[in-house]
Amino acid sequence: MTRKSLHLFLIGILFNAATVLAQQSPQIHSDKPFKQDFSIKYPGKVEASEHFSLAVERNRIVQLVENGKLLRPTYGAFQQDGKLVPDQSYLPMKDKQILAINNHEGQLVYLSDKVIMSNAWAGDLYLPHGLMKAYAFVGGKQMDFVAVGFGQIHYLKKDLKTSPLQVKQQIIDLRYDERRNRFLLLHKDGILGFTPEGNKVSELFTGQGLSSFDLDPTKDLAVVGTHNGFFTLDLSDFKSSARITKLPWPEISAVEVEGDDYWFGSKKGAFRLKKSGEISYYFGERWLPGEQVLDLAIEGNEVHILTENGLGTIIFQEMTLAEKAKLFEDQVRKMHIRHGFNASLLMSEKGKLPTGRLKDSDNDGLWTSMYLAGEAFRYSVTGSQDALANCKESLLAMERLYTVNPLKGFPSRSFERSGYIEQLDDPDRWQHATDPEWDWKATTSSDEAIGHVFVFGVLAELVEDPWIKSKSIELLESLMDHIVRNNLYLIDFDGKPTLWGKWHPDYVNGFPPQIGDRKLNSSNIVAMLQTAFHFTGKKIYKDKAYELMEKYGYLENLMRPMSEIGEAGDGSGDLSKLLSDSWNHSDDEMYFLGYWGLYRYAFTPELKEKYKKAIIDHWQAERPEKEALWNIFTAMVQPENFDLHESIWFLERHPIDLIDWQTQNSHRQDLELLSPNFRRQTTKSVLPPSETRIARHNANRFTLDGGSQGLTAYSAGDIWLLPYWLGRYLKAIQ
Repeated sequence: MTRKSLHLFLIGILFNAATVLAQQSPQIHSDKPFKQDFSIKYPGKVEASEHFSLAVERNRIVQLVENGKLLRPTYGAFQQDGKLVPDQSYLPMKDKQILAINNHEGQLVYLSDKVIMSNAWAGDLYLPHGLMKAYAFVGGKQMDFVAVGFGQIHYLKKDLKTSPLQVKQQIIDLRYDERRNRFLLLHKDGILGFTPEGNKVSELFTGQGLSSFDLDPTKDLAVVGTHNGFFTLDLSDFKSSARITKLPWPEISAVEVEGDDYWFGSKKGAFRLKKSGEISYYFGERWLPGEQVLDLAIEGNEVHILTENGLGTIIFQEMTLAEKAKLFEDQVRKMHIRHGFNASLLMSEKGKLPTGRLKDSDNDGLWTSMYLAGEAFRYSVTGSQDALANCKESLLAMERLYTVNPLKGFPSRSFERSGYIEQLDDPDRWQHATDPEWDWKATTSSDEAIGHVFVFGVLAELVEDPWIKSKSIELLESLMDHIVRNNLYLIDFDGKPTLWGKWHPDYVNGFPPQIGDRKLNSSNIVAMLQTAFHFTGKKIYKDKAYELMEKYGYLENLMRPMSEIGEAGDGSGDLSKLLSDSWNHSDDEMYFLGYWGLYRYAFTPELKEKYKKAIIDHWQAERPEKEALWNIFTAMVQPENFDLHESIWFLERHPIDLIDWQTQNSHRQDLELLSPNFRRQTTKSVLPPSETRIARHNANRFTLDGGSQGLTAYSAGDIWLLPYWLGRYLKAIQ
């Protein structure tokens, strides 16, 4: 071997070694600022034209024109609707018949029935026009303007006498091409050009169905909206590109260019098209008070969108994930803690948080377990005494689930003061406690049980507080003793197993192998028994787990590949058919919460490797959902490969407004729809959380339409804070 070939050989070895090390290194996200979007809405019926009704100046003062008068938004804040009120800033303006408004050089300029004028520049801008029925205008670079009326345009400049020119076309939008010192006038069938030096109008482009446009000066393009998508024009020769119609809604009503981004208003909401081709869609009451966009105005980090039902202002606030976590923690503590439970807020008026009351649910224990685990991870990472206090408060609520009812080791679903059963969810499930001051909710299910075991294990392992550790182990042992003592059933107040609290082989193995509950219940009960053995050392838990795995096939059940889970065949029984109608996303939540105890507290290294294989197999099936919690749980077993980028995408793109606004996406023409399938994946790519209904982790993230009437505010405690703090604990997020 020559010296040169030896050198190349050694380089190859080093490169391969570096590649292997890189593949084995944990993935880590270094938290950095991103743009968090949220909306402030100013509802109210607006009778405005489609263009030149809205403008914002450099100090971010917003004004809009309605019926000849100026309005301005006021009193609005995040999750607090503002109002559109008459703008009385300048006394003489109330007597003007304002027909259009525009931004020129960062200032507000007005078109009245007589003049173009402004209150900026010491009021020096005052240009009388000779138009009948004037309705739109645009400014040039020398404080000159072109105004249009029906069948006329008028070029205006101080100390220059001009007359209106006749045009056949009705102008619907105007822009100024600074590079060529010409004004461009859009009509439905083309674009006209007006050059002040020649004082004449010429046809530059002909087309059909044009509706609005804006100029992209960096690329020397016109971005032209139509009734069926948009296209671009090269401003040097007016050659057009192909029309793009694969948009959320193709009926374009307004166009604004903002740097590399193109903003479009449409008959169904607004959307931003990034240079990368990514589309962000703003539609529905989370973002806008109406559907039809009349006008757009952008200033700095604010995008103002005028609709038929008022103004929506989308704000892009720079923050880190850590800052977003702090925002959500404040939300949870101020609005979502009921007796220590992590609860939703039920409002009597749509979107009005002050009208809300804390709501009970079937799964108070589960949602609180998930929030409580997030606080435990936060305490483990930061040592926050605030997080420790939250852990104690919510653990007391969890303990009360066991002591408020007379059944030893049986966790209630919820509890509330007596006298309100008929006003609570599912009145038939509520029972009177021995203490006449309280009622408790029965029929506890397996999803509650796995949530309890998950959080008791997390608390006992990670929180260095004697009371929390001992209380968590005490409650864990109480629950598991009840389940083992009762032959792997949750036994309710009536002495019968609850509908879903069943892990006995007769029930579990009564399902055909392809039914998900056979795999799920096997996985969960083994995880629960392992967790109980790990913290108590009671041999009965280990013996029972091995009995289930070796004698009754629970290990085989839980190792069954997800690809084999499907619909029940003929003769499988009504329950099997009910449970296999489609993929159950609540099962995903139960699996992954159970994976904590299944993997971390495995009896042997050999079992741990088997469990890892099952977890990764499940994660592979879930990857299209880009679900942060499933991805980050997978980092527990495979830190070098768990879709970190998608997890951060989920956390960053999740809205901070958690009100259950109605959302619609099934009308969108930019989505690639799939044929009906078992997993009910509707589209090739999942939409970001900001564009879909507010959903917990047990929901199908491919649901296109959903939400409700804005009467419930969900808690970020289980939805967002758990995956974030789990990621911090596992060092996936720095």
